[in-house]
Amino acid sequence: MKARIWGARGSLPVALNHKQIRSKLVTALEGAIGRNLDTPEKVASYIDNDLGFDVRGTYGGNSSCVEVEVWDPDAVHEHIILDLGSGVRALAGAKLARYGPAKPQTYHVFMSHLHWDHIMGFPFFTPAYIPGNRIIIYGCHEELETAFRRQQEPISFPVGFHQLGATIEFVRMEPGVPLRLHDVTVTAKLQLHAGDSYGYRLEQGGKAMVYSTDSEHKLDNAAERLAFVEFFRDADLVIFDAMYSLADSISVKADWGHSSNVVGVELCQLAGVHQLCLFHHEPIYDDAQIARVLAETRRYAEITGEAPLEIVSAYDGMEIEL
Repeated sequence: MKARIWGARGSLPVALNHKQIRSKLVTALEGAIGRNLDTPEKVASYIDNDLGFDVRGTYGGNSSCVEVEVWDPDAVHEHIILDLGSGVRALAGAKLARYGPAKPQTYHVFMSHLHWDHIMGFPFFTPAYIPGNRIIIYGCHEELETAFRRQQEPISFPVGFHQLGATIEFVRMEPGVPLRLHDVTVTAKLQLHAGDSYGYRLEQGGKAMVYSTDSEHKLDNAAERLAFVEFFRDADLVIFDAMYSLADSISVKADWGHSSNVVGVELCQLAGVHQLCLFHHEPIYDDAQIARVLAETRRYAEITGEAPLEIVSAYDGMEIEL
């Protein structure tokens, strides 16, 4: 099982601006002073080994989209996608580059919820326009199909839903009732978020990952806290909504439907999770701020945890092997 991040941002896509790019260049060039970087090999080594990820790369700007690779892609032409934020456009390009338009594919899409940042990539999901493809969209919301049809109405988009060439299906799930896809079990859980949100636990061959974004956790709700600990129990990976600081999540941004890095660590520690991936990054955070949050989260986990918890921060293009 492998998780591949195509969109790590929350609320809306963002892009690096000229000031941020200049800041990265200044930091990199200042760090290069006196290093005698006179060969391509030395330059590459400096970039890869001496610069922090927030300088040499970027956490990205696409809104939520995660692919879960569970089957041999050369043998089984079926794919699992979690949410259809703007990151799904790049996912579509990768699939078309690999398979071309002539080989029909099936895409199983599980929707956490129907807010725009999580469905906005669908009109640009090229496989939806290709006859022979099959796209099955799963979710727990009654308005599941309505949301996708509505955003492609003429006032919002020039291509109507009826013009899509692929076969599009919608499947309602019930929270707590496992759904079976070949050898993969998918279970949904209700989360606290405006209009409701649902997390997903995927299990296959003794491996388990949880996708839990757009979920607020009230610190005084012990029963709900325990329910999430059980939902996360012994997962190899939890992709977790860590949009806010703890202070923000319980004060100025309480009831905004998101969580914090601190709560993510505590839930994962209680559940015996192996790896925590911080996800749904605040759009006003630049790369340096996200890197600081990651460092602070790792320090907090070291201080509070008895068992080791690996912590990473999601970025567009990241792959996590379970």
